[in-house]
Amino acid sequence: MKNIYHISLLLDFYGQLLTKRQQEILDLHINNDYSLGEISEQLDISRQGVYDNVKRGKAALYEFEEKLGLIKKFSEQKEIAMKIVKLLSEIDKKNMSQDDIEKLNQVKNGIIDIVNGL
Repeated sequence: MKNIYHISLLLDFYGQLLTKRQQEILDLHINNDYSLGEISEQLDISRQGVYDNVKRGKAALYEFEEKLGLIKKFSEQKEIAMKIVKLLSEIDKKNMSQDDIEKLNQVKNGIIDIVNGL
């Protein structure tokens, strides 16, 4: 399951860099859970052709991540943002004005919105 999620994430980040055929086949196989046989029937190509496209497409996705590292950077930024949210939550608000507390909460909620949008 983790592998499917990772490949789906790779496809989201780098899918546009694949050939249209590889992108279409991987989308059907990974995101729509089609079997190789189902893809073969739908696209009217051999099962071996589907298998080869899946294999080459996955290899290309892993290579893109190895060279560009966008998912790694994305994960690191998300982790940093969540640490900031945690630190903001731990600030002692006893001696703060209500206005400052509201501003602090706005900052915290803004960061959470950014993280959830990532």
